[in-house]
Amino acid sequence: MKKIFVFLGVIALLVVAIKQETKAQIIDGAYKRTDLTNRKPTSLPFIREADVMMSKKVWRIIDLREKMNQPLYFPTKDVEGRFNLVNLFLEGIKNGKITAYDAKNDDEFKVPMTFEQVKESFGATTRTQMVRDVDTGEMKPKVVTGEIRADEVKQFMVKEEWYFDKQTSTLNVRVIGICPIQEYYREGDTNQESVQRRQVFWIYYPEARELMAANAVFNPQNTARNASFDDVFLKRKFNSYIVKEENIYNNRDISQYLSGKDAMLESKRIESSIFDYEQNLWEY
Repeated sequence: MKKIFVFLGVIALLVVAIKQETKAQIIDGAYKRTDLTNRKPTSLPFIREADVMMSKKVWRIIDLREKMNQPLYFPTKDVEGRFNLVNLFLEGIKNGKITAYDAKNDDEFKVPMTFEQVKESFGATTRTQMVRDVDTGEMKPKVVTGEIRADEVKQFMVKEEWYFDKQTSTLNVRVIGICPIQEYYREGDTNQESVQRRQVFWIYYPEARELMAANAVFNPQNTARNASFDDVFLKRKFNSYIVKEENIYNNRDISQYLSGKDAMLESKRIESSIFDYEQNLWEY
């Protein structure tokens, strides 16, 4: 009799184990996608200082409203384990995988920020605000808990360095840092007439590459071949324009000495000067 009870007990445990295994193996799709999540960033070649004939740092803006750049903006909320770039950064900062750096004074990654400081830089602070009572019509104070509005990040600033390597006779670029730019309206601007912009924090790109390489960017042509965020920046799959180059005038922005069409032409001139350097080295 004892053997029968033991046998039935073993059968019951096996049934429970099979059910749990079946439940754990639910796959939302035709097959299990594990390739990208296990990926590591591609190793970049070592650069000898003696081999660098020319180098120039530039700062460029990626506008997420442009169609080519929208894979960096969407999804604005977690969809099938996918994040947009700013939410990926926020998740990494919160979990301690990457470090945020203060963007108020410089872009040299000097002052680390905590996640609470990042929330504060987004304007997500708890404050008292005067609101109108719908019943009496009187203005009453109300405590408002601030939330990070990641969908307000409409641009990214990218700091990068272009250099010519005489060992390989190639013009290359290395991304140094990425900074989300938030667009918002002041509290008193009820008609939303004047948009404000602020740099929220800087991310040191080499540190963030491991996180970016393990997270997918949606490929509208073929979802079986989704790229990673690291691929997007390594392969330059984005559209952008230069807003600053390193210069003798405290690395001033183009907007400080030119505006409108002239600023756009200056941006094109800086970009052309980088590529012309390589072309002018060759004789035909």
